[in-house]
Order: sequence, then C-alpha cells, then structure tokens
Amino acid sequence: MEDSQGMIHGEKKGHEVIRLERESVIPILKPRLVMTLANLIEHSTDRAEFLKLCKRVEYTIRAWYLLQFEDLMQLYSLFDPVHGAQKLEQQKLTLEEIDVLEQNFLTYLFQVMEKSNFKIVSDDEIEVALSGQYLLNLPITVDESKLDKKLLKKYFESHHHDNLPDFSDKYVIFRRGIGIDRTNDYFIMEKMDMLIARFWAYLLRLTRLEKLLSRRPKKHSKKDPKKDDDINYEADGEDLSVERIRLENMQLSFRKLLGKTLIQEPTFDRIIVIYRRAGTKSKTERGIFVKHFKNIPMADMEIVLPEKKNPGLTPMDWVKFLVSAIVGLVAVVSSLEMPSADWWVIIAVLSTVIGYCAKTYFTFQQNMAQYQNLITQSMYDKQLDSGKGTLLHLCDDVIQQEVKEVILSFFILMEQGKATRQDLDHWCEELIKEEFGEECNFDVDDAVDKLEKLGIVTRDTIGRYQCVGLKRANEIIGTTTEELVLKARQGNTTS
Repeated sequence: MEDSQGMIHGEKKGHEVIRLERESVIPILKPRLVMTLANLIEHSTDRAEFLKLCKRVEYTIRAWYLLQFEDLMQLYSLFDPVHGAQKLEQQKLTLEEIDVLEQNFLTYLFQVMEKSNFKIVSDDEIEVALSGQYLLNLPITVDESKLDKKLLKKYFESHHHDNLPDFSDKYVIFRRGIGIDRTNDYFIMEKMDMLIARFWAYLLRLTRLEKLLSRRPKKHSKKDPKKDDDINYEADGEDLSVERIRLENMQLSFRKLLGKTLIQEPTFDRIIVIYRRAGTKSKTERGIFVKHFKNIPMADMEIVLPEKKNPGLTPMDWVKFLVSAIVGLVAVVSSLEMPSADWWVIIAVLSTVIGYCAKTYFTFQQNMAQYQNLITQSMYDKQLDSGKGTLLHLCDDVIQQEVKEVILSFFILMEQGKATRQDLDHWCEELIKEEFGEECNFDVDDAVDKLEKLGIVTRDTIGRYQCVGLKRANEIIGTTTEELVLKARQGNTTS
C-alpha cells in the first residue's frame, strides 16, 4: 500500500518493512555544520568572512520571521486553554471577530508546521502504522463527543489539503522523522498468550468454527508479512526502510520461548496533535490544544490520541466467552450421554474452555496495566511540551532549518562556481552524505529563494546560479542589529 507521501508497507527478503519518503530536514546541528564547512575553507581570512556571513544570515532570517512569529504567539495567547478565556473576555470581541482570529491562528500555525517539514498523517499512513501491534494491545478509541467538530472543519473548507484523514474535523496529527524503538525482554505473559492463541486457532480449525470466532479485523488492520530476527535499517534509493520485528510472527522454538526476545518497531520521531474540546450548552470552548510528542512507535500511535475512552473487553471477546461456554457445554453433555463416558475427554474439553476464557480475561488485565504504563510514559517521557512551548520550539526549528539550507547552498556555490538548481540539489546532498554520514532530501527551491532574497546570488541567462564573493556578501547583508548590540556590550565591558 502507498499514499501520496510515499509510505509503503510490504515484504522485502522475508522482512516486514515500512518504507517512507525521505524528508527535507537537514539532520545536523547548526554549529557542527558551520564549523565543519568553515574548516574546509583553506585561507583563514576567507574562513573568518564565512563565519561572519553565517551569523549575518541567521540574524537576518530571524528578523524576517520575527513579526510572523510574534503574530502567531499573540494569537495563541487568546486561545491558550489555560489563560486564553480571560484574555478573550478582556478584549471584548464579538463572536465573528473571535472566529476570524482563531482561523488566522490556524493559518499561521499550519504554515509553520509546513516550514518545519511536518506532514499531516493520512488515513493510509495510519492504516500502515496500526497494521501491527507493539507494546499496546488494546483497542483504543476516541470519545468523539468530547471533541469540537467545527474549528478544523471550517479551516480545511477554506484551505485545501490532499489525503486528509477521516477524523480531520476533530483533530489533526502531524508527524516528522523516522526512528526505531527496540525492546528486549522475556515477554513471558505475551508468549503464553501467543501459544494459547495458536492452540485455540488449531482447535477452531479442527471444529470448523474458525470463521465464526475469527477476530474481526480492526479498522486499520492488514494481514502482515512474516519476518526474521535480523535488524534491518536501510535506505533504498531515495526512501528510508525500517523493519518491524513482532512477537506474533515469531517462529516457535524452546530457546525463544524461554529466553529474551528482541522486538522492534519504527517510530515517528516527532508527533504534534492539534484539537479543541467540545463546549457545553452553558460554556463555549475556545482553547486550542497543541501537544508535542517524541519517539512514538507507529503501532502504538493510539497513545497520542486526544480524549481517549477507557478500553474494555471487546464485543468479540464477549462472543468468544459465550461461544466457548456453549461449545464446552455441548461437548460435555455429548460425552455424558455416551454409553461409556470418557472422563479424560470431558476434563480436556473443560480445561481448554476454561483456559481460553481465563486467557482472554488475564490478557485483558495485563494489557490494561501495559496501557496505563504507556499512557503515563507518554505524559512524562514522550510528551516534549504543549501549547506555547511547542510553538516556540517550532518557530526556532523553522529558523534553524532555513539558516542551514542557506549556508550549505552558499558554500557549495562558493566551492563549485556556477550550478543549476538540479546540480546544487545533488551537490548539497552529496556533501551532507560525505562529511556527516547523513542522508536527506535537500530543499533546494527554498534555499535558492532565500539566497535571492538576501541578494547574495545571481542567475545567468540559462538559469545557472553563482554566488558573490564572501566579502561582498557580507557588505550586501550589512551590519545587523545584533552585531551592533554585541559591539556596544563589548565596549561597555572594556570601559
């Protein structure tokens, strides 16, 4: 399966893999990037001019975004779930004016999310992500009655987005980055559950009740390909492939059952969830929640959902209880009516039925404990921030990415001379790979646009770009306010 953003779930050399399109994020800290590039410059005077240019580029780009980010933060202060209601009341705004302001806030926010290379999770991506189980083995659903359905619906009606998920009128999940989560443990209860489940499936096949009792697939479930024990984390062309290793696909052996087992799941490196709670007849909710998570396993993505219902035994579990009891009762009665009742058969049937019922109940209790632990962990370990803190992080993230793109593309032009956009794109990606051992999809269009806006590149008649000299580039940008402040501070210090 594949969506427009390039997520594919399939089998490769016996491994269950998820492949995603590489994102336009330079995965290198700015200080390391700047110093590495500076050290590649031979002459010390040029190196000093390059370092000065890097600072001026950052100061200028920060100034460009300052007003936009200031507007974003001012608007959010009105829709902060904690204090926003008081500020809205002080403003004495009409309902129509508030509606306009909240739509303006969402417009600014979604622009920042796009600049930060976050993508809205689509239905197809969720289907791929939740096609397996990792640490969370309970059906988690959202209590939609507790979520507002007007705010986001109104936004998307006036701002078209492709492949919006079905729940986009209630909440939006953004994702960025891909990683790996590994857990190495004995998984005693999980393995017992797997053995009982396989034995139960065998009994169902024998009694031809498999179709009746087969687990109804989840909304997002698919039949999963098998895999081996090897860890596979590789790049395939322009895409990034990450393997899943799960208990339910484990080949049975005495050593594996008694020893530690490694399971592995791809993660979304960053997830941001946006939603509003539903109001009541007496109170209209205006607070907008913005929550930021890290390293969320794809198969356990339900832990970031807003307003989750407490999970319980599924209807299918209750059906299994009932049918198991009926099957056991019929088997026992049939055995008793026989001329010579075989008590061993009766005991075996009763043990199987009771064992399966106990397995279903205790598995649920274990999963509930695991669920509570995961929710607690997501709040304390995996939730990075929320509200204003998340917005500040996003704003700084945008600036850092823009600065790195400009610095890297200018350095390539300085070293290589003239280049087309395609050449510049290729050379920047090659430099990142050679000097830092990282791979990314360099956003050359954004980088060139910024270089032209700064006025430090020229373009010839056939579309090739060429940068001005380092000294001339610093003169074009000019002395920044930050440099004047630093100079004044140094003057005060020396005096």
